[in-house]
Amino acid sequence: MTAQKPGLHPRNRHRSRYDMNALCLSCPPLQDYLVQTPAGEPSVNFADPQAVKMLNKALLAHFYGVAHWDIPEGFLCPPVPGRADYVHHLADLLAEGNEGVVPQQATILDIGTGANLIYPLIGAHEYQWRFTGSEIGDEAFASAQAIISANPGLSRAIRLRRQKDAASIFNGIIHKNESYDATMCNPPFHDSAASARAGSERKRRNLGQAEDAALNFGGQQQELWCEGGEVAFILRMIAESKQFGRQVKWFTTLVSRGDNLPPLYRALTEAGAVKVVKKEMAQGQKQSRFIAWTFMDNNKRRK
Repeated sequence: MTAQKPGLHPRNRHRSRYDMNALCLSCPPLQDYLVQTPAGEPSVNFADPQAVKMLNKALLAHFYGVAHWDIPEGFLCPPVPGRADYVHHLADLLAEGNEGVVPQQATILDIGTGANLIYPLIGAHEYQWRFTGSEIGDEAFASAQAIISANPGLSRAIRLRRQKDAASIFNGIIHKNESYDATMCNPPFHDSAASARAGSERKRRNLGQAEDAALNFGGQQQELWCEGGEVAFILRMIAESKQFGRQVKWFTTLVSRGDNLPPLYRALTEAGAVKVVKKEMAQGQKQSRFIAWTFMDNNKRRK
């Protein structure tokens, strides 16, 4: 009997334990990173950045048909199951306005798509959604573009746009006559580089690594922190979203901590959001959530 991971969305392909033999068939280099758990089962050392990256390559190849995927050293290597959960819960939100059916060919804007391009890769495969990914970092933009170019067919589903203004989120990305079914975002969490380093150190200690151990918790400045942290970033997003309320059905963003929600709810009320939704998610012991808001009533969202 295969154990299931608690809390993951019913459509998440990663609810069961990883079948390392199958993953190695899809990505043979993963074999070099396998270790045995105390129970004698094959796994990888999650404290080893290269092992985690190779596991991601295997998961993306095996489950999502992404034959060629890589990220530069020092960039975030996202946990695929948790990222997939956001996509599936967003699909449920869109289905609520589509007679219970997840819309295919939905248009999604991924804010800060990153070097890994993870949300567009999952969403394009699972639901045939069409993505625009925004990115401000040159190296991250080049990495995401390389993934698209290396995999035939992705260019029909995913396009990238460079954000040239560090103070803007939607401005310069959403064009005048465009419309989107939803936006997605995994905002920077920390409010300073020191806070980001401290967070990585806590994770290292939790894994029992030595002081000089390589950290698997990479990330560039724009991925990990911004002035004011997550709340300040999302408040800017809310303020800007009002300008595009007729072009986007649902604005959404991850919120890492529940106690960050009250100021966001107040800002959404002040901005005139017609409806605000919170979607709770869980990956093992980790609790997460995203909030969604719209400036359209039900009839306008169904058009």
